Amino acid sequence: MAALTPSYTIVNPSYIAPEMIIGQQQASGAFETIASGNPQVRLGVGDQYVYMRRLDIRTQVTSSQSGNGNQLPSVAMEARMISTPTYLFRCRGIYDHHDLAAAGGWNVALPEAQRLGMRQGIFQQLRNSLLYGMNPAGGEGLLNTAGATRESLPPDSNGNTTVLSYDHGQMAVYILGHVQAALTRTMQLGRQLRIVICGPQRVLGAMEIQQVVQLTSYQRPGGGTDTVSGTIENILKGANVQTDWVYDDTLIGKGAGGTDAVLITIPEIETPMANATINTNEFAKLSPNLAANALMFCDMAAPREIPTPIPGGAVDVLSELRSTSGWAVRPEAITILSMAYSS
Repeated sequence: MAALTPSYTIVNPSYIAPEMIIGQQQASGAFETIASGNPQVRLGVGDQYVYMRRLDIRTQVTSSQSGNGNQLPSVAMEARMISTPTYLFRCRGIYDHHDLAAAGGWNVALPEAQRLGMRQGIFQQLRNSLLYGMNPAGGEGLLNTAGATRESLPPDSNGNTTVLSYDHGQMAVYILGHVQAALTRTMQLGRQLRIVICGPQRVLGAMEIQQVVQLTSYQRPGGGTDTVSGTIENILKGANVQTDWVYDDTLIGKGAGGTDAVLITIPEIETPMANATINTNEFAKLSPNLAANALMFCDMAAPREIPTPIPGGAVDVLSELRSTSGWAVRPEAITILSMAYSS
């Protein structure tokens, strides 16, 4: 630590501002793509795997004018178990009273700096685990979800295939089409819920600030006055759907062929119910029913810290947290778009 807080000389008299210029890193919005926006604290300290039960129904009935049938079909249920492994994320900080004194000369509270640094390292690894998984070949991570919808940005009417050159109105319609498709696959049309669009700043930022939907031969909603994201939000608001735009620059280059990846998720579903007495989704009233489409499980809300004295008067602080990778238990709620930012 002493090498990181070197000696310095100053001119006297002088003034030293008490504030520090702290290096900034992106506060990833990737966790908004899962239910509740945070990992769910459910694991025990030593749990190695998480299992969930899946139950589907395929029931047949007979219909006739008389009740003389001797053989009648019964309720057909299919039950199976799915699972995902957990991983232990760990980081440590070591310092002694000499390091404390050296850091104090830079107006740094060393124990807090070490604590926050360890937490940031673990949280960044959790973000990687959420999006890409610790074992991608095993289908871990939202971007490796088996059965997710995947598509590369098709050419617009002028043959453009990059985010910067794409027709702005057609880009809005393209994304709205995928939102509608996801709502249809999950039977959520007409429900009040939340859609999350996660991508690199340069892609989503262009849609939010730079790309104004043009006026053409007819007036598009928001044409000439709103951006791609504003048009999408206003249209979905009319359908009682909340749209959250969140950013993660690690998605740069993670799409097909080295393009940028944009992730559209429906984090939670609302069980479709009919207003009439006759409900063709009656079986879904069975409980307990999981509302989450994508989730993570962890053993505690924040990393555990274990301080241990070591010879020489130093302190070894261990920080650890156990968590699953990102887990899309309903793949139909996940859409992964590959978009080339520029040519």
